[in-house]
Amino acid sequence: MARGSIGKNNWALLIMILAGVVLGGLIGQLASGVSALSWLNYGQTFGLSNPLVLDFGILVLTFGLTIKITIAGILGIVLAILIYHFI
Repeated sequence: MARGSIGKNNWALLIMILAGVVLGGLIGQLASGVSALSWLNYGQTFGLSNPLVLDFGILVLTFGLTIKITIAGILGIVLAILIYHFI
């Protein structure tokens, strides 16, 4: 049998991690207004503050990426990995 059919699907893990990041970010944004839960939205933002623009005359490409890592996002990733591991 092929290795992929024996173990779990790595694409499913990636999708679950991405869902954990999105849901964790959403929960962090919602919790930022509650004083007791505002620590969930604490985090660091990094990336390109100004997008990189390449102008080729007839084609203009714009590249930009900003990532915000929060406590809620990290908890979402950990929860997604635990759910994937135990299912």
